[in-house]
Amino acid sequence: MNLKNLLCGALLSASFAASGAAQTIDTVRVVNGLSRPIYLTAAPGDSERLFIVEKRGNIRVFSIPDNQLRSTSFLNIDSITGGGTSTNSEQGLLSMAFHPEYETNGYFYVYYTNNSGNVVVSRYSVSGDPEVANSSTATSVITINQPYSNHNGGQILFGPDGYLWIFTGDGGGANDTQQYAQDITNQKNGKILRIDVDRDGSGYSIPSDNPFVGTTGDDEILHYGLRNPWRCSFDFETGDLYIGDVGQNAREEVNVVHHTERGLNFGWRCMEGNRCTNLSGCTCNSSSLTDPVFEYNQGGSTGYCITGGYVYRGSAIPDLQGTYFFADYSTTNIWSFRYNGSGGYTNYQNRNELETAGSYGVDNIGSFGEGPCNELYILDQSGGEVFKIIDVADPNAGCNVEPPEVCNGDVNGDDFVDGTDLSIVLGFWGDCSGCPADVNEDGLVDGVDLSVVLGYWGNKCD
Repeated sequence: MNLKNLLCGALLSASFAASGAAQTIDTVRVVNGLSRPIYLTAAPGDSERLFIVEKRGNIRVFSIPDNQLRSTSFLNIDSITGGGTSTNSEQGLLSMAFHPEYETNGYFYVYYTNNSGNVVVSRYSVSGDPEVANSSTATSVITINQPYSNHNGGQILFGPDGYLWIFTGDGGGANDTQQYAQDITNQKNGKILRIDVDRDGSGYSIPSDNPFVGTTGDDEILHYGLRNPWRCSFDFETGDLYIGDVGQNAREEVNVVHHTERGLNFGWRCMEGNRCTNLSGCTCNSSSLTDPVFEYNQGGSTGYCITGGYVYRGSAIPDLQGTYFFADYSTTNIWSFRYNGSGGYTNYQNRNELETAGSYGVDNIGSFGEGPCNELYILDQSGGEVFKIIDVADPNAGCNVEPPEVCNGDVNGDDFVDGTDLSIVLGFWGDCSGCPADVNEDGLVDGVDLSVVLGYWGNKCD
C-alpha cells in the first residue's frame, strides 16, 4: 500500500462503515481556463494542490483550499517542447511524475518531445516555494530517437518498486513502419522501460531483475510489443499495472499485468488487440504473447482512440473501490470494469452519467488524473477544463473536504471550551509571550483572548 493510501486509511475505513445504499456518481467542474490540459497528478504528502500539465509545455498549480488556479507556472518549458501548441500534433509536454521521496529531495520528472521531435525524460527540482520549480535544475535522464511525430507514448510512473517506468510509442508512422515494437536489441520504442534514477550523480542505472540484463536485449526494457500506450497507471492496492494501448484501424485495448511480471510481449505489430494484422514481427496468436484484458472495435459512436485511466482507490465513493475507469478521446465515451485478477473482467458499465457536468460537456478526454487521497479527475483538452468524479449525495466527501475550523478557545486541549479555559486565560492576564492563554499569539493575554474563548464557549472541538 502506498503512502497516500496509508494517509487516507482511517478516512476510507470510516466511509466503508457508513456506506449503505449504492452511490450515484457524477462529475463536477473544478478547474477551467487551461490550455490543452493533458495530465494531472498530486505530489506525495501534499493534499492541497493539483499539478496540471498543459501540452504546450506548462505545468500549472491548482490550490484546492483556495479553489484557485495559480496565474504563475510551476514549470514552463514550452520553448523546448516541439509541437506542443499544435492542436493535431501528438508532441509536447506529455506527463510528469514526482519522486517517491519528493518531500525530502524535491525531485520530479517530465516526459516531453524536444524541438528535434525526440522523446526526452528530464529531472527538475522544486524551489523554496512549493508552487514554483527551479527551472535551472534540468538534468537529462534519457533521450529516445523518434522518427515520426506521432506515437510518442507519453507516460512516466514510479512503480511500487520505487523505479521509474517509461512508456514509449512505436516511433510513429502507420503499422510500425520501422518495426521497432518487436525489436528488443537496439530500440526502446514501443516498450515499457524500467530504470533506477537513484544512482549517484546524474543518469540512471539498470535494475538487476530487468529481463534482458546480460542477454541480447536492451537492458532498460521490461515489456515490449506496444503501439502507443496512452495513459497507464498502477493500482497500488494490488500491484497491477493497467495499460491503455491505442490501436491502428481496428481495435483499442487495455492490458493488465502485475508489476512483478517480466519480459511480456503484447503482440504489436502482428496483433492488434486479439486480431491478427498479417504483418511480420511475431507469430499471430502465439502462446508467448500477452492478450489484452479488454478491447473494443473502432468505429461509429464507440470511438477510435483509447485514453487509459485509473482504478479508483479514493475514500469519497466506497462503492467504486477496485473499479477501473477509461475513455475514448474521439467520442468522449467513458467506461469502467473490475479486473478479476486472472485475465478477465466483471461489472463492465458505460458511464455516460460522467460525460456532462451540469451545463458543461466533458469532451476530448486526453487523460484521467489521480489527486490527493486517490480521488479521480477527468481532463477535457479542448475545453481546457478539469472535472472531478463525485458522489452525488455527498459531493464534498473525501480527503479534499476543508477541515473543521480549529477550535482556538480550547486552551488546555481537552476538546471542550469551558470554565477551565476561561480560568487559564484570567490566570495569565497581562504580558505573557508564548504562554498557552495567549490564544491569538500577540504576546498579551487580554480581552481579545477572552473573546475567543467566549466565542467558542460550550463547543466540542474535534
